[in-house]
Amino acid sequence: MIEEIVLVDDASERDFLKRPLESYVKKLKVPVHVIRMEQRSGLIRARLKGAAVSKGQVITFLDAHCECTVGWLEPLLARIKQDRRTVVCPIIDVISDDTFEYMAGSDMTYGGFNWKLNFRWYPVPQREMDRRKGDRTLPVRTPTMAGGLFSIDRDYFQEIGTYDAGMDIWGGENLEISFRIWQCGGTLEIVTCSHVGHVFRKATPYTFPGGTGQIINKNNRRLAEVWMDEFKNFFYIISPGVTKVDYGDISSRLGLRHKLQCNPFSWYLENIYPDSQIPRHYFSLGEIRNVETNQCLDNMARKENEKVGIFNCHGMGGNQVFSYTANKEIRTDDLCLDVSKLNGPVTMLKCHHLKGNQLWEYDPVKLTLQHVNSNQCLDKATEEDSQVPSIRDCNGSRSQQWLLRNVTLPEIF
Repeated sequence: MIEEIVLVDDASERDFLKRPLESYVKKLKVPVHVIRMEQRSGLIRARLKGAAVSKGQVITFLDAHCECTVGWLEPLLARIKQDRRTVVCPIIDVISDDTFEYMAGSDMTYGGFNWKLNFRWYPVPQREMDRRKGDRTLPVRTPTMAGGLFSIDRDYFQEIGTYDAGMDIWGGENLEISFRIWQCGGTLEIVTCSHVGHVFRKATPYTFPGGTGQIINKNNRRLAEVWMDEFKNFFYIISPGVTKVDYGDISSRLGLRHKLQCNPFSWYLENIYPDSQIPRHYFSLGEIRNVETNQCLDNMARKENEKVGIFNCHGMGGNQVFSYTANKEIRTDDLCLDVSKLNGPVTMLKCHHLKGNQLWEYDPVKLTLQHVNSNQCLDKATEEDSQVPSIRDCNGSRSQQWLLRNVTLPEIF
């Protein structure tokens, strides 16, 4: 089933990857080709080079630090045989970078992302379990993929635009191709009967010319501008530094989207990733400012089960960005404002979509934020703790009035 193996050397400086490697692969039974990049180009362009010289009808991308298991390939090829517009990933097993111990990965997680456009693993939702009728041998439809390991029909890879060659080194390319596959009529799956081990390293062994943040921000800005429509504001407001990055010319990628007649990002959120941290419908996105003190709610800890803060408003987004959603949550990324008992405290907990302690009623006339379960109102900080808002019986005072500002990008930047 394997036509060939293509190894792409991205201008490595390690001696054992030069002639010793070429001598070694000549002894193998499967044809192995070593392709050398003339200068350091990064994962994206190296993979494009490897794909361009490959001959097989299906291209399987793997990181070099992987170990395939018995029977890993057949389930991937079977899905593509059924529908060539299906892009498939194996379950990624974990190989220790200390001992090379092999540990099976889970078939109960799938790919998502947060407001910062970081890839994250999340539990497979009940709706997907119901679609599969409880049969865990069936592939899982995943909103995004980790990106290191997947198989795709070579013609389809060309049709949907391969990788965005305007991206540099590494970062963001996995979300970009995930959004593109779904929005442009394809399907992205994790095939639970395929397992490939992957060495998860504690540190990146290569450099990012110009700085890691600069490159990843550029890549993420490109994917946001091309694919996310107005929902890119969630990314920009929580990561304001991104807007200062030059992201290059995206006209060809926008042309590709138009040519393929791709769906809008709202369609993706509604049909493919309704569990996303980005709410499809919301009343406000921006700061929540207390009328009396002129201070703003601040997710200072950025961690679950920590108290929400209240500090001077800085107008720079980031920690002071909250969305009051159509589901009446006050959320920032995957954390929601939560009150579990009378008089508080007011904490940030993982959004559970069950309302309850995370249900808030905002009155745009009285400007109050009333916690439905306790029937109390969000109030300014107390003298005992000047950096944490309180929750008290509603009394109509100015300290219980809040302005929910739907911040537009020009206001921030």
